[in-house]
Amino acid sequence: MNLVLLEPAELGHPLPLADRRARHILAVLRRSVGDTFDAGVIDGPRGKATLTAIDAAAIAFSFEATAPPAPPEPIALIVGLPRPQTARDILRDATTLGASALHFVRTQKGEASYAQSALWTAGEWRRHAIAGAEQAFATTLPAVSHGRSIVEVVGAIAPGSMRLALDNYESPVALGAAPLRLDAPVVLAVGGERGWSAAERSLLRAEGFAFTHLGPRVLRAETAVIAALTILRTRRGLM
Repeated sequence: MNLVLLEPAELGHPLPLADRRARHILAVLRRSVGDTFDAGVIDGPRGKATLTAIDAAAIAFSFEATAPPAPPEPIALIVGLPRPQTARDILRDATTLGASALHFVRTQKGEASYAQSALWTAGEWRRHAIAGAEQAFATTLPAVSHGRSIVEVVGAIAPGSMRLALDNYESPVALGAAPLRLDAPVVLAVGGERGWSAAERSLLRAEGFAFTHLGPRVLRAETAVIAALTILRTRRGLM
C-alpha cells in the first residue's frame, strides 16, 4: 500500500483499528500522533494526512489535498469474463498499469456461472481495483462492468478509438509492431481463457478491430493483459 486511499465519505471520520488501512498506518508505516502519511481520495485528489489521535477503538486524521487526480490513461480493456481468481488479478494489475476501463464480457466459450461469483455479486471487485490504485500511488479507479455481452460493449465504444484485439490463431502482426495512432484512445479486446469463437472474431473484425498477437507462446489471460498493457503504454511513451 503506497497510498492510503479513502472514500470521500470517510474524510473527517475516524478509521476503526480493525480497518486494514489503520493497521497499515500503525504497524507498517509506524506513524504516531502528529506524523504524516501519503493519502488520497478515491477518484479525487492526492495529498498528505496527519494522524491526530489514537484510542482503543480508532485512529483520527486530517487530510490536506496537494495534487488533483491524474486524468485517465487512454487505454480501455474488453476481457472475456474469466474465472474469479483471474479476474481479481486483472482488476488489481490493470488498475496499477492505468487502464481507464475494464469491461468483463460474456463470451461463447466462457463459463456463464463466473458472473455469479461473490467477486461481482457482493461488490468485491472494487477492493481489488483499489488495491491496484494504492500500489500505483494513484487515486483514479477504472470504469468497471461485468456480465454484459460483447456485442453490447463493442457497440458502445466511442467513435475515433483505435481498436485492437489479441488472438492466438488469426493475427497477422505482433502487438509491438502493429500500426498505432498515438493521438487516439485505444480499446484492446482480450479473449477469455478459451479464446474467441469464430463468430466473435467476425464481430470484432466487422467493428473495426485489428487482430494482433503476443508471440508464439500461449499466455494466461492475466499475463496477456499485463504484457499487452505494458507494450501499449511503452509505445505511447507512458513508461
